[in-house]
Amino acid sequence: MYDIKGLNEECGVFGIYGHDSAATLTYMALHALQHRGQEGAGIVASNGENLFGARGMGLLPEALPEQKVKSLASYKNAIGHVRYATTGASELSNVQPFLFKSHKGDLGLAHNGNLVNAKKVRDALEDEGAIFQTSSDSEVLAHLLAKSKAATRKDKIKHALKQIKGAFAFVILHEDSLTVALDDHGVRPLMLGEVDGAYCVASETCAFHAIGATYIRDIMPGEVLTITEDGIDEDRYVDTTYPNMCSMEYIYFARADSEFHQNSIYRIRKALGSALAEEMGDIDADMVIGVPDSSLAAAKGFSAQSGIINEQGLLKNRYVGRTFITPDQVMRERAVRMKLSPVYDLVKDKKVIVIDDSIVRGTTSKYIVQALKNAGAKEVHMGISSPPLKNPCYYGIDVSTHAEIIASKKSVAEIRVEIGADSLTYLSVDRMHDVFKQFGSRGQCDACFTGNYPIEIIDHILPQEKDRKVKGV
Repeated sequence: MYDIKGLNEECGVFGIYGHDSAATLTYMALHALQHRGQEGAGIVASNGENLFGARGMGLLPEALPEQKVKSLASYKNAIGHVRYATTGASELSNVQPFLFKSHKGDLGLAHNGNLVNAKKVRDALEDEGAIFQTSSDSEVLAHLLAKSKAATRKDKIKHALKQIKGAFAFVILHEDSLTVALDDHGVRPLMLGEVDGAYCVASETCAFHAIGATYIRDIMPGEVLTITEDGIDEDRYVDTTYPNMCSMEYIYFARADSEFHQNSIYRIRKALGSALAEEMGDIDADMVIGVPDSSLAAAKGFSAQSGIINEQGLLKNRYVGRTFITPDQVMRERAVRMKLSPVYDLVKDKKVIVIDDSIVRGTTSKYIVQALKNAGAKEVHMGISSPPLKNPCYYGIDVSTHAEIIASKKSVAEIRVEIGADSLTYLSVDRMHDVFKQFGSRGQCDACFTGNYPIEIIDHILPQEKDRKVKGV
């Protein structure tokens, strides 16, 4: 399935330990993380002795109706997950959190990201007799945990984590503990918070805002935190880390009211827009328009830097939701038309600069340019607050082949002609990193722009992708 924007967020995870309303707060937090996944959702909760779960397909109210959440209401520990399929089919068996029961104890598991050696590890486990219940890459961790001969639970987790590679933010629930782990590159975000004396973790701080939790800090690359009634045990599963958080988390995926490393996503996006204005230079225009919602902050930054007034020239139909459609170009264009429409009186006879965060297939950009010109705009100039997206992501975003990406096969000049804009300007890679450094970045993955993959791709490269050079560390 395809989203009209062209990029889909990976997943969102949440966990909480030691709260009388754990399941209810998890449900509320998942609502705040709904933008990260709309295909399915689930909750696994613990009563201190056993684990119980509920999950379903679709948006949160469909996946977890009130009665399902109420059935978990008395439990004090819980983890939750909203899913967008990056590996594994879109079906109920792949909806997380996974719940595994055995004589050794129950296990709940939720994962954001992609494991790049999942097939290799899975094949080895199956050769040894393991039977998998899902097609999700996340399940391999559960089998590695069950197979580990390490003496303690924490050592089993650390031993299992050392055998997997890729992007992962795991939340693991046992009867009496909540463990969270982040890969050694920190590709996907994970935060630690506190509410009513109980610790919680989430993919974004907007989940903390939704439940009234305090944001403590980010989980760091390579960290393993175990939360029990005794507090937090902080540890690492590797000695060396390579910080490379996904650039698109800052540019597009995260909600604007979230924070990473104590920095506002909104402020970062404004700064990206300001940098784009500097690189675009002087263009005679009457107004700047941001594509709702993820590009509104960048448009404000562009406006402030350029001195060109910022107007709301495009409106978003908020009752359509995220429209998934078949991979047919005509249907994609119709879906975009349902979601975005110009304010005719505002743009008529005006020269307009449109700011967007990215171009993937070009469908949305082409429609926006044409719609504004049909509404009477004299000129439409496109500004993109990120570099040209040229390469697939193997770390948890659903763009997995070059065929899906217009900039992988066309120049900026050719893309401008394709979308019908009077001019097209992308933010450069260097200026993007300059902005990130202003906000204390310790390293960003830019593989989708540059092709420099920080984690070696072991088994996720499709046949048509094998000619691509992949850099490992």
